[in-house]
Amino acid sequence: MAATNLKPKGGAKDAGLKQVEFQWEGKNRSGNKVSGVREAVSEAMLRALLRRDGINVSKVKKKSKPLFGNMSNQPILTADISIFARQLATMMSAGVPLVQSFEIVGKGHENPSMRDLIGKIKGSVEAGGTLADALREHPDYFDDLFCNLVEAGEQAGILESLLDKIATYKEKSESMKKKIKKALSYPIAVIAISFIITAILMIFVVPVFSDMFKDFGADLPMATQVVVAISNGFVTNWHIIFGSIFIALTAFKEARKRSTKFKHMTERLSLKLPLFGEILNKSAIARFSRTLATMFAAGTPLVESMDSVAGATGNIVYYEAIMKVKEEISTGTQLASSLEDTKVFPNMVIQMISIGEESGAIDTMLNKVADFYEEEVDNAVDSLSSLMEPMIMAFLGVVIGGLVVAMYLPIFKMGSVV
Repeated sequence: MAATNLKPKGGAKDAGLKQVEFQWEGKNRSGNKVSGVREAVSEAMLRALLRRDGINVSKVKKKSKPLFGNMSNQPILTADISIFARQLATMMSAGVPLVQSFEIVGKGHENPSMRDLIGKIKGSVEAGGTLADALREHPDYFDDLFCNLVEAGEQAGILESLLDKIATYKEKSESMKKKIKKALSYPIAVIAISFIITAILMIFVVPVFSDMFKDFGADLPMATQVVVAISNGFVTNWHIIFGSIFIALTAFKEARKRSTKFKHMTERLSLKLPLFGEILNKSAIARFSRTLATMFAAGTPLVESMDSVAGATGNIVYYEAIMKVKEEISTGTQLASSLEDTKVFPNMVIQMISIGEESGAIDTMLNKVADFYEEEVDNAVDSLSSLMEPMIMAFLGVVIGGLVVAMYLPIFKMGSVV
């Protein structure tokens, strides 16, 4: 039995009436049994909408909601969409029909949420819609770039080829994100663990030594006095310290989410960070090149490609630069000249694109640029990890070792006196 999940267009929903989810069953124009979930203001409205779509409804009921929610509900990750694109491209390249490809891919997916999403897309296609329109019903998972390329593939009759390009693009993008996360998360995780270990020592270990030193009968070394004073501050104000850190991190996260101006400011500053800024710049250039190459390969006009390309860079500096490029090329300026005017892109990128424009192989040149900068990011991340490891070990040695030495200094002093 097929499944579909279509939404009404206009009408009551636009008038602000409350929508209710209904489960329905019936037969389509071919006489095949179909079922699904759809929103409508009433059962009568739902039946009318389904009849308009050529479905003879046999059963309708309100969709029941579980008492404690869907405990098996898992989030759909970007990696899930990347795998879906690759599997669909492989199936269609092997000659498997589109609807059957959905069935095979959906049944084999481990994530229940992803299976449900694939089922909804399959139902929309079965009801007579295009794959691009079915994907556009789920903008949280399929961006404009994905949908536009699928639409171009359907119109040109080369859907299999473009699905393969989309899958490759998604895989490259996911790999790039993992590299950036690796570069940023490693030092942050080590610093966080170091702080937690230091806090534990200050709150639970140092006070034990401090009580023991009270009967020492002599002045404590300066280093020991400093550590004891810091420990007393931790013990007295630990809730304020940890609370302040939690509030600061939450405020930063919410500020980035709610304030576009603050988010853009942090994105600009991130490109100027030592070590990390270089990685972020190269990754933005790699995403720009890979996205534009994919759009070119799909035959998308250059000006129309710029919006998707700008959004794919992931940084406001490059977004603004690419939107300026869009304005210039819309007046007839060459892409390479427009990129040079932004003062953002390296000379190598501009020269490669210029050669591509002259030779008519701009997508090939863009792919080479993307490959080069992706490799540069990979090497930079590996170099950063190699550099950070001794620095972090030295940091931990100084902090933890300093605490231990400060606590044992009075004992050493007592031994020398004896």
